[in-house]
Amino acid sequence: MPQFDAIVSVALAGLALSATPGPSMLYVLSRSVGQSRAAGLASALGLCVGGMILAIATALGLATLFMRFDWVVVALRYVGSAYLIWLGLGMIRSARTDAQVDFDVKEVVHMPISLIIWQGILVEVLNPKTVLFFALFLPPFVTAGGGAGQAMGGMAHLQLLFLGILVPLTAIPSDLFVAYMGGTMTNVINREKAVREYLAVIGGIILIGIALNLHLDFL
Repeated sequence: MPQFDAIVSVALAGLALSATPGPSMLYVLSRSVGQSRAAGLASALGLCVGGMILAIATALGLATLFMRFDWVVVALRYVGSAYLIWLGLGMIRSARTDAQVDFDVKEVVHMPISLIIWQGILVEVLNPKTVLFFALFLPPFVTAGGGAGQAMGGMAHLQLLFLGILVPLTAIPSDLFVAYMGGTMTNVINREKAVREYLAVIGGIILIGIALNLHLDFL
């Protein structure tokens, strides 16, 4: 079981990323506006399930790697925290530009709810950026939660699985809200450009702060 500070850090990072308008939010929004609210909810469910599958697969693979090569734990801790800083700086740097881009929800081909769920799962599982995110995002928190020795032991699987599944769960509130609000959400996102910019900047600062805390331990 990860330590409480690791759980809080992962949850905050996940919320910071999911609350910022991006491809996943647009995918759910397109289904909600282009087909129905139920279709939007189904796409959100598919993304969540796909994220969990990817998190489990990534976590099991990383845990096996940790037990074979102890140096990987330390290396991924630094690479992972650097990745968080890179994500945070990217969010801050592009906040103003991204906020000026209107969300254009185009017409989608109507599909059965079951097929939409499967589509959402595939969209998440087959996304190479998501695979990279899990591979670099999880290890620093496992190390911080129990130390390198524990990460290389049997607890690695449990910690990685817990934290990995937590990431897609943090996206559920924002995805459900977007699916439920539909067209209203589109208008709000396009109108409140300043709010979008502030959210991106705040999210970036949170990610950078979490990464620095992994090494400086100021919280």
